Amino acid sequence: MTIPALFDLSGQTAIITGSSRGIGRAIAHRMAEHGANVVVSSRKVEACEEAAAEINERVGRAAAIATACNISSKDDLSNMVDLAARTFGQVDHLVCNAASNPYYGPLAEIADEQFQKILANNIVSNHWLVQLVAPAMRQRKSGTITIVSSIGGLRASTVIGAYNVSKAADLQLVRNYAAELGPDNIRVNAICPGLIKTDFAKALWDNPDTLKRSTAHSTLKRIGEPDEIAGAAVFLAAPAGAFTSGHAMVIDGGATIV
Repeated sequence: MTIPALFDLSGQTAIITGSSRGIGRAIAHRMAEHGANVVVSSRKVEACEEAAAEINERVGRAAAIATACNISSKDDLSNMVDLAARTFGQVDHLVCNAASNPYYGPLAEIADEQFQKILANNIVSNHWLVQLVAPAMRQRKSGTITIVSSIGGLRASTVIGAYNVSKAADLQLVRNYAAELGPDNIRVNAICPGLIKTDFAKALWDNPDTLKRSTAHSTLKRIGEPDEIAGAAVFLAAPAGAFTSGHAMVIDGGATIV
């Protein structure tokens, strides 16, 4: 199969956090199909190994490696970046997809430890990862960083307000790093998914009545699939996205326009 040059990632390496399932797994699959080597990571190494084996079988080469990584641990993040560099030579692309949301309810009632966990996992860990990969990218004058934010970062919620605060902060993280790293030809962008059929959002789609309510205000009137986010991640990493930086790409089935 010939891969069009605009979307060719051959010989490049991508780290994708939270990639043993859902959106992250779809991104890892598609990047590998477009020629990249990928590092599959999440807290459970067995799930990562299963995902990596599936990717390698599908693309017919040793494209994926698996590693356990808790995004709240700076040491784990550093070890993952070191593993990628040792195995594949360098890190060309970073996709910060992993996130957590341990609280569902009014922001005014969230416990301190829950709020701190959301901010640490959804903002600080992304900042740490950028710090870890950016120096080598700057030296090479090449690289991309993509943070998976959410349409929650663009609007209010009475039940996932803390999560939305963290996702809004990710959008500012993207803007700031795009400004700082752009002179060294490093592009930094965000993807803002709407409701996607993942375990993370299962409470909003596992019941038909709940799903109908959840999608009632979108223009497409349906839930999205993880693979419908993966294409954007490939675009942002590939030559096709070479002039895109500091951008928040909303992919939500038209939910935020109505």
